[in-house]
Amino acid sequence: MINRRQFIETTARGLGLLSVIPSFPVPGSAVLKKKVLCVGGHPDDPESGCGGTLARLAATGHTVKAVYLTTGEAGIPGKSHAEASSIRRKEAEAACRILQVEPLFFGQIDGASVLDNAAVEKMKQLFLSEKPDVVFAHWPVDSHKDHQIASLLAMQMQPYHPFALYFFEVCTGMQSMGFHPTDYVDISPTQEQKRKALYCHASQDPPGIYACGHAAMEEFRGREIGARAGEAFVRLAGGTSTGISLAELL
Repeated sequence: MINRRQFIETTARGLGLLSVIPSFPVPGSAVLKKKVLCVGGHPDDPESGCGGTLARLAATGHTVKAVYLTTGEAGIPGKSHAEASSIRRKEAEAACRILQVEPLFFGQIDGASVLDNAAVEKMKQLFLSEKPDVVFAHWPVDSHKDHQIASLLAMQMQPYHPFALYFFEVCTGMQSMGFHPTDYVDISPTQEQKRKALYCHASQDPPGIYACGHAAMEEFRGREIGARAGEAFVRLAGGTSTGISLAELL
């Protein structure tokens, strides 16, 4: 006998409405190594939005890199942009070492990011150089302008290089709005790794980041898939998407 949640999950999977990546590998399965990019607005965004998933992908053997649109220049009260940038860059590098992810810094300015032809061309060159198979980016319906621009820049890249695009959530209800997941990843094995990475961002009050709702998000997304902790994503279909699913990667 199955319970109501199991019935809903089974039905949804059968209809192709829900993709859940378990916390354990399928015996005998072979995972083809891929290139993964995560585009975030500031240091701590990739970590808080999908750090558990990035850590799982890196542990599986994929090449994973985090692109920080800005270095959080305006994010430390009382510090100049140069001082804050230096501090936050080092924090991001430390966090990436924990996640086994390589950091890339795009060079825009915190709070003054722009979406123009020059930014699109620069991101295009980065994507053509990296040739990612899978990209994670902010959900575009977000209250923070830097998050919106990071998301839109990633979306703009599909005509130049095909990849599967997954949007992640941050501070849902306060920043990410109207987020309805299509895919989930069980991050139970990497939840603590994610937390340690996020706590590298000491200048950003890590307990406050979790208090913004991330702890509740991990628990709730986990409950939706019957796990201790989870991360959720919206998969962008159509366009030049490669059709690569997260389930193929883990």
